[in-house]
Amino acid sequence: MIHSMTGYGKTAGEFGGKTISVEIKSLNSKFFDLNLRLPQAYKDKEMELRTLLQKEAERGKMDVIINIETDPAQQSNLLNKDLIKTLLKDLKEIKTELNLADENLLQIIMQQPQVINDDAAEADEKEWELIFRLIQESLEKFKQFRQREGKTLHDDIAQRINLILQLREKLAEHETGRMQGVRSRLMNALKSFEGNIDTDMNRFEQELIYYLEKLDITEEKVRLLTHCNYFLTMLNDSNNNGKKLGFIMQEIGREINTIGSKANDAGIQRIVVEMKDEAEKIKEQLSNIL
Repeated sequence: MIHSMTGYGKTAGEFGGKTISVEIKSLNSKFFDLNLRLPQAYKDKEMELRTLLQKEAERGKMDVIINIETDPAQQSNLLNKDLIKTLLKDLKEIKTELNLADENLLQIIMQQPQVINDDAAEADEKEWELIFRLIQESLEKFKQFRQREGKTLHDDIAQRINLILQLREKLAEHETGRMQGVRSRLMNALKSFEGNIDTDMNRFEQELIYYLEKLDITEEKVRLLTHCNYFLTMLNDSNNNGKKLGFIMQEIGREINTIGSKANDAGIQRIVVEMKDEAEKIKEQLSNIL
């Protein structure tokens, strides 16, 4: 079964008064493009996560957001209050001694190192175990989402391929008498020149047969049937991917175009236009297949 490159998964958990959430989402892309937002305390895990995510996602523009929120009741421990008080006292004294203009002293203080306790930002092995488990759970939801979207894409694309096959069958309705009509028009045109030019009827018949063979679409119809059936087979292949289906679709489009160029018939041209419309819609859908 095919999978979509569009995916989404989110999980959350609690650890030591903190709420940890992991959100994974992706859109279609020719390559793997990862935007990973990871807490500073776990930056050393980035390469490990990139390897895991690329293996699981394969392709797509992927956003992974790992967020840690501290309970407000616990946030009082984030500030080094003693240091803040000391800095504020010292800055006020300097301001008075130097007769400086009023400044936002608290803003200056908050930009100083060690004002915020580093303990809150330190890596914790138990916490990381929870984060990694949440990542795995989010990935599982993400892959399930891709599978569901892939099922929708599969059904839509299969329906459109079958519609192209149905339109192919309708070509026969317009082929009946088409060659005879072309032959009659050319013969009538030739008769209008009788008496004005010398006519070698044997040579004319040979040229006429050659011309009619050029208008014959039997081979294109056979190849179109073969390509469509092969496409449906590959669509149901669990080991298949969007790129391979795209290559087969190019061949289907080529046969439809050739039929159109050989048509020389308004009815066939209308059918070709409908087939082209379905083919273009399929190409758009294929761009989102993994």
